[in-house]
Amino acid sequence: MNFKYPLATETWDKAEYQALQHVIESGRFTMGPKVAKFEYDFASYIGSKYAVMVNSGSSANLLMVAALFYTKNSYLKLYPGDEVIVPAVSWSTTYYPLYQYGLKIKFVDIDLNTLNYDLDQLRLAVTDKTRVIMVVNLLGNPNDFSVIQNIIEGRNIVMIEDNCESLGAEFNGKKAGTFGVMGSFSSFFSHHISTMEGGIVVTDDEELYHILLSLRAHGWTRNLPNENLVFGTKSDDPFEESFRFVLPGYNVRPLEMSGALGIEQIKKLPHLIAERRKNGCLLQKALFNHPELLIQTEIGQSSWFGFSLVIKYGSRWTRKGLVQKLNNLGFECRPIVAGNFAKNEVVKYFNSEVFDRLINAEHVDKNGLFIGNHHYPIEDAIATLRCL
Repeated sequence: MNFKYPLATETWDKAEYQALQHVIESGRFTMGPKVAKFEYDFASYIGSKYAVMVNSGSSANLLMVAALFYTKNSYLKLYPGDEVIVPAVSWSTTYYPLYQYGLKIKFVDIDLNTLNYDLDQLRLAVTDKTRVIMVVNLLGNPNDFSVIQNIIEGRNIVMIEDNCESLGAEFNGKKAGTFGVMGSFSSFFSHHISTMEGGIVVTDDEELYHILLSLRAHGWTRNLPNENLVFGTKSDDPFEESFRFVLPGYNVRPLEMSGALGIEQIKKLPHLIAERRKNGCLLQKALFNHPELLIQTEIGQSSWFGFSLVIKYGSRWTRKGLVQKLNNLGFECRPIVAGNFAKNEVVKYFNSEVFDRLINAEHVDKNGLFIGNHHYPIEDAIATLRCL
């Protein structure tokens, strides 16, 4: 079905296609200098010392969690059975690496307005057993990091961020994805920038950076600097170092094409975010105080990945009816990420618990959806929404 108002549209022009052609002409398709240049440009934009590109945001989350098991830093180092707190509404691969590395997952409810952590519930959920808080910035909206930092202050708790949906979001002038020791991003087609497939991990910690470089490519030493914080000094003999494995890694390298696309996309990112924010302002004016629907309350400066619509408590509206109404108006719709993930069958494999009750997560699961936002003016779509 073709929708007048789709969830996502391409952000490419001639620059991206020319970048692809340059890679084709070079004959270098595997990860190389274009990926390295994109990593440098991305880190500069985000305000981090280091960036590591991988093949997806899901892989970014995987490496981010894995790195904490191989660090020598006792404050950061994790062990199987350590407790990690997660919001109950997020994407599946927020949670899977936590399970795969044997962590104890504790689901906490979300705030019905921000769609991020219910900060009161988060504060109550943190105990002396808590070692990690996974912060997910949902649909472009940053969390209130001043409150979260207050909650973990003086505790032996590591904060990491799944920022795959919120590239360009800011809180108190600082980019989301840079508040934790590491942050993950996605550059999949439907996200703020598109490199076909792709993800990025950022960090200011040099040791974690070196660990990520090794984990990304087989756990070998080849991509590490001569003097590194994983094992020390590399051999002067490149033959000896070519297949030397020091960490149980993966192969989640990006293609050189993805790096070339990223170089062009990052140039456009400030404009792409600015246009999304203009559309966000229009939506807030159009649907503020709607009698039946809640829209997302902005924290800091959202980068407005999409527009959530949640049926209010007590309304006679149903989500099925709302989807039909929106489809008839030309809007493509999706559930809000994966809804209340704690109810999914796959959770039977997790070592997990639910803190208190997931009242708001369940309400969003049954009564919420989101529609697309874009990098160009959508006054017509916003005007159409007034018909709801």
